[in-house]
Amino acid sequence: MLKESIVLRDGLNLLRRVLNQIPFLEIQGTAEYGAEQALSDGIVHVHSPQGDSKLIVEAKNSGEPRFAHQAVNALIRFMEDPSVYGLFIAPYISPQSAQICRDAGIGYLDLSGNCFLSFGQVYVLIENRPNKFSKRRDLVALYSPKTERILRALLINPYRPRRTLELSRSAQVSLGMISMVKRRLGDREWVEDTPEGFVLTKPEKLLEEWAGNYSFQRNETKEYYTMKPLVVFERQLAELCQGKDIKYAFTGFSASKRFAPAVRHQRAMAYIYGEPEDFTVDLGLKPVTSGANVSLLHPYDEGVFYGAEDVDGVKLVNPIQTYLDLKQSRGRGEEAAEILYNEVIQKQWSTLRITMPNL
Repeated sequence: MLKESIVLRDGLNLLRRVLNQIPFLEIQGTAEYGAEQALSDGIVHVHSPQGDSKLIVEAKNSGEPRFAHQAVNALIRFMEDPSVYGLFIAPYISPQSAQICRDAGIGYLDLSGNCFLSFGQVYVLIENRPNKFSKRRDLVALYSPKTERILRALLINPYRPRRTLELSRSAQVSLGMISMVKRRLGDREWVEDTPEGFVLTKPEKLLEEWAGNYSFQRNETKEYYTMKPLVVFERQLAELCQGKDIKYAFTGFSASKRFAPAVRHQRAMAYIYGEPEDFTVDLGLKPVTSGANVSLLHPYDEGVFYGAEDVDGVKLVNPIQTYLDLKQSRGRGEEAAEILYNEVIQKQWSTLRITMPNL
């Protein structure tokens, strides 16, 4: 992560280049203070035929919404002077953070090239520039197998207040990992603290970002073909796993058709915590390299079983895990995922939110 002093320096240089392209503007001076030496991080004096303006700058080493709000709160106190315009600078400013600034009448500029300036006769908008300071390390940390255990617990019941110790025990992860996830979600402003514990307030945002960073390929997948009707095969697989005390749960279309039966079922899919070869002969499965209608998965982490549900005597992974797996499934997976989201997940969240009237 860049130091704020570097963000300020490089941001002011970029700002000067942007302003110098406006013919009627003249930059009369730039001061670079740093947060510990002045009320603001920097100031740029600009002259135009319509009058002089002062651009008061607040620089942060992150453009996440939490930092955008901090910058807005710091800059807004200067805005009583009509000649003053507040400007937030960061390495990359997300669309959500950009909207926070614009709603407050604050400009922004990031080192990736995105910019919004609106003061006097000046209007500059540059957007959709990609993040040059990729959050890949941040995303890898947030969506690793162990941390995903925390996300499942939060998304299954997002509006339930969580204590760190209780969540650590439930998700079977360390206290430090809970704190890290809470901090990263807090930077995105997706959680809030309450007297009873912290609460996930933007489950839809978290699920969307997780789905974009989820890798189904982490599972070890073995493909088979069965001549049996899939509903018969699934029942036999469930009975065999239960009889041999093998941990299992159906996912993908096998789960979605039971949660929201609206998409034609073309493939059976199940997580098996064991070696499929131990019982595939009993089920009459034929290993194939193409044309499979059965996928048996050795999970990349036991967390996929968290919150598994028993529906008509068959174990299913929870709807959140089903949704993630469907999003990357061949055939009408994305369509089935959206049906599951609209008809099951959102309705569950709405019901849970009603029970938390203060949110």
